[in-house]
Amino acid sequence: MENPESLEFASRLVRLEDALPKQVFLIPIKVRPVFPGIITPLIIPAGRFTHSIEETMKGAGFVGLILLKIDDSPEDSENNIFQTGIIARILKKINLPDGGMNILVNTIQRFQTESIQATSPFLIANVTYPKEEPGTSKNNLKAMMRTLIVLTKELAQNNPLFTEDMKLTMMNVNDPGKMADFVCSILNLEKEEYQSIIEAITLSDRLEKVLLYIRKEIELVVLQRKIHHQINDKIDAQQRQFFLREQLKAIQQELGIGEEKLDKRYDTLLERLNKLNLVPEVLKEVEREVDKFKNTDPNSGDYNVTRNYLDLVSALPWENPVPKEIDIQNAKKILNRDHYKLEDVKERILEFLAVRKLNPKGKGSILCLVGPPGVGKTSIAKSVAEALGRSFYRFSIGGIRDEAEIKGHRRTYIGAMPGRILSALKITQSRNPVILLDEIDKITQGFQGDPQAALLEVLDPEQNSTFRDHYLDLPFDLSQVFFIATANTADPIPRVLLDRMEIIQLSGYITEEKVSIFQKYLWKKILEKNGLSSKLFTIQKPTLLTLINSYSRESGLRGLEKTFDKLARKIALKFVQKEKIPKEIKESDLKTFLGPPPFQDDRITSIKIPGTALGLAWTSAGGSTLIIEAVFVLGKPGILLTGQLGKMMEESANIAYSFIKNYVGKNLPEQSLHLHVPDGATPKDGPSAGITMAVAILSLIRNKAMKADFGMTGELTLTGEVLPIGGLREKIVAAKRVGVKSIIFPKDNQSSFEEIPDYVKKGIKFYPVSRFEEVDNLVFSKK
Repeated sequence: MENPESLEFASRLVRLEDALPKQVFLIPIKVRPVFPGIITPLIIPAGRFTHSIEETMKGAGFVGLILLKIDDSPEDSENNIFQTGIIARILKKINLPDGGMNILVNTIQRFQTESIQATSPFLIANVTYPKEEPGTSKNNLKAMMRTLIVLTKELAQNNPLFTEDMKLTMMNVNDPGKMADFVCSILNLEKEEYQSIIEAITLSDRLEKVLLYIRKEIELVVLQRKIHHQINDKIDAQQRQFFLREQLKAIQQELGIGEEKLDKRYDTLLERLNKLNLVPEVLKEVEREVDKFKNTDPNSGDYNVTRNYLDLVSALPWENPVPKEIDIQNAKKILNRDHYKLEDVKERILEFLAVRKLNPKGKGSILCLVGPPGVGKTSIAKSVAEALGRSFYRFSIGGIRDEAEIKGHRRTYIGAMPGRILSALKITQSRNPVILLDEIDKITQGFQGDPQAALLEVLDPEQNSTFRDHYLDLPFDLSQVFFIATANTADPIPRVLLDRMEIIQLSGYITEEKVSIFQKYLWKKILEKNGLSSKLFTIQKPTLLTLINSYSRESGLRGLEKTFDKLARKIALKFVQKEKIPKEIKESDLKTFLGPPPFQDDRITSIKIPGTALGLAWTSAGGSTLIIEAVFVLGKPGILLTGQLGKMMEESANIAYSFIKNYVGKNLPEQSLHLHVPDGATPKDGPSAGITMAVAILSLIRNKAMKADFGMTGELTLTGEVLPIGGLREKIVAAKRVGVKSIIFPKDNQSSFEEIPDYVKKGIKFYPVSRFEEVDNLVFSKK
């Protein structure tokens, strides 16, 4: 017979889920939720929710823990809570002195808020308890569960915050839902991510979200550990170096070799300088810096500054160079080997070297090679260095704006360095190298100082024997350095700087010179550059003349070299593609390979229209030819000028116009005179176009064309006098390049004309004039 008490006790047993209330007191919580299946303490601040705790403890002690949307929102709690929360039972409560409570709760399961029953004095809601659904097959759940365990173990290995109790709890949980809740409770997520797990009722959805979050957490922890290790490695390396350095000092002191080994090279520097005949200032300053270096802590900033300074002093060539005999014949041989023609330039250089040979200690001037691009200024400087048997160093000072580039930075600045001059001596390890100051005409003045003024001390023979770099701050003798400067034109160079240099003009090459240079030097050089054999094809002289005059018209050789290089690349492509290559490149083939020629001579050499004249001009790129055009247009009497003319050319045009009005002895048509100088896109200026403009205007008035194949240059005064001009050789070369047969030039330029080699003047008739009447008689037929 059964025990009645047992029957009565069994009748009172019910499932926990069935005992959960339909109405619960809601307790909002901040930051992160509490997941089901966890016993945890909570602190409830003093207020109406402590009264809710007191009220619920009168019954079964169930409360609804629900997360706030915004922690510090001024809104009422009922409007600032999520809809899904966790039902929990209060196991114990302790009243706190400030009126709050510390409660121990056991979370049970999720609930969903259906409606708010009351908001005052307690927050009470009608709730339902959703049933967990798998959401997928049993095998899928099992696989997801195993994946979650593997990832959780990986996270536990990388996260030192995982305790042994957590790991043990993780191993004893077999329910997928509880496992997902437990893992999520130990992750560091955003509030919305926590709430998404609370709202995930189906197990598959919950597990997927937890897997995603735990993978992100693992990546974050791995990155955190990597950064931590990097920081520790840097700290450990610094500490290790410090301890090793201290240990090394201690060992060296015990052995008595510390100072000897550390400072030996600087002691050697002092011995080296003491043997030389240097000014006392140098020895005294270097000794002071060496003593300072020995007594400076290696960890201080001054240590490296002093060491870098002493390294520079040690690297500079303080010793006098070994005298070398200048062999004039060898120098002449080297110049002839490396450069074709340029006889006047070679003679000037040999004269300069001869003076150096006779007076090695003399303070000679500095050479400045002036000429258009591509005429061999830099290569001449290299040949001079080879002829002297000296080291060669080149640096471009074009575009330099900072004085410190020349004279260095003061050591008070971070990252201070010596100037280019001392750096050149340090690199060449020579006190008498040949230093090429390239593009000296393009140096500019900036707000950091005037580099042109800094060059004055460098290039002045009376001052550079005690040159003082800002970084070194000691006198250094530059008087034995051979400075060679290059420039395209001497006009932009300041007069005070120009006075310290001896100018050697390098004019452009005439066509015959270019042909010889191409055959002797460029042909082999370009073929080797493009991997071609000289037996593959040939170029005869007529084709070469077309290549020079129609495809690369210039004073130098760079354009010819680039044009032939392009031709060689085209042939190389055909050869690689096994296409047919002509054995001899003819003029017709040039158009196929290189396209139409960019230069035409017809318009320049055929001045057959009244109102036109051919002038000769000089530019920084060499000589060139200009056509002057004049026409009458309707309008008030006067002169209109176009073609981007500069101030000097405008004055020349007005003088020519006024002179011709008086010269013709009759009134001009009551029309405006329009004078134009093509090309309009190129700025033009200079004082040598006067007679050309006057001839163009006179030709228009007479309606009579000037003689063909005449070119002219010369400035004109109001009284008809023809004044001298500059750049005569360059202008002759340009005229010869385009086929001009007769040249008119000022008689006052006769001396400079006679200095021009005969091979440059060959094939042209020259007419020196002093008055415009002579020009008139030459260019107009008297019929």
